[in-house]
Amino acid sequence: MNNILVTKEVTKHFGNHVALNKVSLEIPKNSIYGLLGPNGAGKTTLIRIINQITYPDMGEVYFDGELLKPKHISTIGYLPEERGLYKGMKVGEQALYLAQLKGLTKVEAKKRLKYWFEKLEIGDWWNKKVQELSKGMAQKIQFIVTVLHEPKLLIFDEPFSGFDPINANIIKDEIINLKENGTSIIFSTHRMESVEELCEYIALIHQSEKLLDGKLADIKKTYKNNVFKVGLTADNVDELLPILSDKFNLIASEIDPKENHLDFTIQLPSNDSGEILSFLAKRSKIHQFVEIIPSANEIFIQTIQDKDANE
Repeated sequence: MNNILVTKEVTKHFGNHVALNKVSLEIPKNSIYGLLGPNGAGKTTLIRIINQITYPDMGEVYFDGELLKPKHISTIGYLPEERGLYKGMKVGEQALYLAQLKGLTKVEAKKRLKYWFEKLEIGDWWNKKVQELSKGMAQKIQFIVTVLHEPKLLIFDEPFSGFDPINANIIKDEIINLKENGTSIIFSTHRMESVEELCEYIALIHQSEKLLDGKLADIKKTYKNNVFKVGLTADNVDELLPILSDKFNLIASEIDPKENHLDFTIQLPSNDSGEILSFLAKRSKIHQFVEIIPSANEIFIQTIQDKDANE
């Protein structure tokens, strides 16, 4: 079985509101899968269904080849966007309590907590109360509690919220380590730069429906539109620019006459770049010729806008 989680036409209503409408996903094992969408799209509802906090009205969810059942809760770790630590309890006491709720013995829980507290260099927090910690410090504790029981599937909802850049990088590295050690991860975020860094697969949900899903690299290929960034030098850049404008679809350009340098962005009618390369090679020295691949953020915005425009 190559998928850790499969949803088949999952549908959920809250009164007259459709939270999810026939959402089908396949989340591969040992991957970081980005679950994307605007606020109110249905992402949190889907996550709650996977965690069996609520249940679908229609459709099925399969976990590691089996129909999702209560027994699977112990093999899933969930870090919600809204954190839930008891402010009046001491950090170590609370972490130990929550670890035992996940099925660990007290001895094993202490052993694993010691490992994580040392790894994240927070050993001196053990006897502090949660209310004494900053938001980012409390986030570290909740992260540890989420991963401590070594679940097969981890669900992170905005895991970098509240972290400064240094600690965000520490948590990012730990997420990558977890994936490399065999854990499957669902990663829900609005930070598209994190999606670019971490996610091999993505799904985009908007207004309760899945708009796209698959490998991020493959999705980018389908959204590219033959736009290239070009840099060159030539003795006659002033004369070359209007020729380029007449012959090709020039989107933008910047000229430096002192250095005889020209940078421009151009859209070609097809993937065949041979014509323009041949044209330029005869008239200039080419320093750069790179196809511009759309970012996850650009794909996100374009897909949502196209959907809304067609309604």
